Amino acid sequence: MTPDRQGWTLRRRVVALLTVVLVLLLGLAAAEAAVAAKNRQNIDAVLLKTGPLRVQGQELLSALLDQETAVRGYAVNGDRNDLAPYESGLRRERDTVAAMEKVAAGYPGVLRELRVVEEQAAQWRTKVAEPVITTTQRSGPAAGQALITDQTRQQFDGIRNAVDELQDEILVVRQQTADRVNRTGNILVVLLIVAALVVAVAGAVMLLSLDRILIRPLAGLAGQVREVAAGNYQHHIEGSGPPEFRQLADDIDGMRQKIALELAEVREARERIEWVNSQLQKQAEELTRSNRDLEQFAYVASHDLQEPLRKVASFCQLLQRRYAGQLDERADQYIAFAVDGAQRMQRLINDLLAFSRIGRLTTGFTEVDLNKVMGDVAGQTEAARQYTDAELTWEGLPVIRGEEPLLTNLLANLVSNSIKFRRPDVPPKVHVSARLVGDEWEISCQDNGIGIEPEFADKIFVIFQRLHAKDAYPGTGIGLAIVKKIVEYHGGRVWVDTGTAEGTAIHFTLPALPEDVEAARAATESGATAADEADGADATVAGAADGTVAGAAEGTAADATTAGATTAGAGSTVAAGGDGADEEPTPVGRQPGGSVRGEMAGGTAGDGTTGGMKEAVG
Repeated sequence: MTPDRQGWTLRRRVVALLTVVLVLLLGLAAAEAAVAAKNRQNIDAVLLKTGPLRVQGQELLSALLDQETAVRGYAVNGDRNDLAPYESGLRRERDTVAAMEKVAAGYPGVLRELRVVEEQAAQWRTKVAEPVITTTQRSGPAAGQALITDQTRQQFDGIRNAVDELQDEILVVRQQTADRVNRTGNILVVLLIVAALVVAVAGAVMLLSLDRILIRPLAGLAGQVREVAAGNYQHHIEGSGPPEFRQLADDIDGMRQKIALELAEVREARERIEWVNSQLQKQAEELTRSNRDLEQFAYVASHDLQEPLRKVASFCQLLQRRYAGQLDERADQYIAFAVDGAQRMQRLINDLLAFSRIGRLTTGFTEVDLNKVMGDVAGQTEAARQYTDAELTWEGLPVIRGEEPLLTNLLANLVSNSIKFRRPDVPPKVHVSARLVGDEWEISCQDNGIGIEPEFADKIFVIFQRLHAKDAYPGTGIGLAIVKKIVEYHGGRVWVDTGTAEGTAIHFTLPALPEDVEAARAATESGATAADEADGADATVAGAADGTVAGAAEGTAADATTAGATTAGAGSTVAAGGDGADEEPTPVGRQPGGSVRGEMAGGTAGDGTTGGMKEAVG
């Protein structure tokens, strides 16, 4: 805590007040304890001393009366039996006096009066009782009665008076003790009232102090904080009351200053960001316009170049057919170079035209069954599959929303690439599978070809990028760029799995239908296992080692000579004699018309035929 700057801290004030109250209450408690002890002693004196003393005084008078009555009766009758009360009365007197002396040890007035009674009783026995008894025994009752006179009666009356005075003294002592009981009781009441007043005053002082040094400063501080919170960040916060509150106000004001400074910086940054955003918006609009112009230019250029290029290619081919062998060998070589260049230029223009059309000419998204698409891809790639004895299989492909021609082009490029970049003397095997990951379908195309080095995994999706010479693997280097653009147009992403042990695996994602996501979630919640084949499909995907995918018009070497080839992709074939059709696939996703995922594109489950060839369908 901060040292005391001006006056006592709140803690010191509260501690001081509580200490004073505690001392007062302890003092009052001690006084009450002492008064209560004295009061208890006085009550004990009333109940255990003065009360019994009065009873014992009455008992003493009774014993003396028995003695006097026994003496007079003996003097009348002369019967010795009449002296029995005298003897017992004498014993009672001694016992009663001894008890009274013990009880009245603290009362000197009572003891003095008791001695007076004893002295008079002793004188009466000496002067009256014993002479009467002796005379009666010697001379008979008449002589004894002669000794009982008015004087002897008056002497015994003196004993009665002494006993009365003893009783009066005991009564006075009792009254004094009762008065002390009343006084101590009153003092106890007064002390309790004082204690209650101390507590009440302490409570009132505590409330007033808390209101002055706690509640009011807090209320003022809260009001200032609310004013700052309302937006007046320049309001200086001042504290009042104990040093802790003033220090708290200083800390809050320091925080306010820091917030105000940071808010000013945020406002400046916001203004800069808004300015930058406006510039970015302008640049984005300019970039959009530029891209649109470039795409339009590419489309127009590609379209307008078709006619002169076809003319050059046609005349070069005519020149080759007509004058082949008529000129020298170098002339034939030059003509072949011209024909090949014209054809490659035509393929390049067609691919560029197809690339520029993606996203520009759209038929709208519909529900597309990728199993049917794979059937179309199998038909397009039949010639290449026959030529290379390739095997094409697929399983677990879903229904997604997209444009069927573009998706067909996408898969055709991947399959034809896998067939083209095969290993020598090894029949190509291409497998396409899918699995549901979150709200997306992850589709894999895996092959057993030459593979792709990890350092070239990103380069292969760049337009016109090639990893091999065109003599080794024909193509324009635009196929995988088309794949990437189609995938991104459908809201997905594409990448190469660099951890594949053999061949190439290309993965891409496509958004799943909501009903497929809900069905998978319900299956997970109910404990149903998802399709193992679809979930575990880590299948490697066909990829070109040089990073190029067969373009829409690339195809095989036999197709490369066709001048009017379309951009819809080179053909890849499903492996002749594939054996995968005997195993029933696990249904994944929703099929049109409730069909199972393992059905052929043509609607036949299990082994199907495409172009007169047997396809191995997962």
